[in-house]
Amino acid sequence: MADLSDVAINEAYLDVRNDKSETTWVLLDYESDRSDKLVVSKTGTGGLAEIKDALDDTKASYAYARVRYSNDKESQREKFILIVWIGPSCKVMRKAKISVHAADVKQVLRVYSIEVAARERDDLNEEPIVKRLRKAGGASYDGV
Repeated sequence: MADLSDVAINEAYLDVRNDKSETTWVLLDYESDRSDKLVVSKTGTGGLAEIKDALDDTKASYAYARVRYSNDKESQREKFILIVWIGPSCKVMRKAKISVHAADVKQVLRVYSIEVAARERDDLNEEPIVKRLRKAGGASYDGV
């Protein structure tokens, strides 16, 4: 089991969800290579490109992000995504625990529209994620 007892995790999650906050994402990393305790390692106000820059190829991480996009000519939408990052150089034992730990993370970072499994930074390109969000979002009046 992953340890998500750090109060800062829930505070950062609520901050990302807060419409009045400029914070748009939070990144959770393991406290150390041998630990199963997750901590808030970074937060930010930018988009997916900023999250990509914050990721470490040697780590497994979890990110929770607010994504803004225009659904059609008349409207803007905001949806939340959960990113499960397994860097290309992540250690084998850490990779082995991810599926179990991801389930624990989902108990804390509860409300999201889609989950994005990312193994390389290109998995976090905005266009395919927005396309998935549009499909998950229901009504679309621009044919997507």
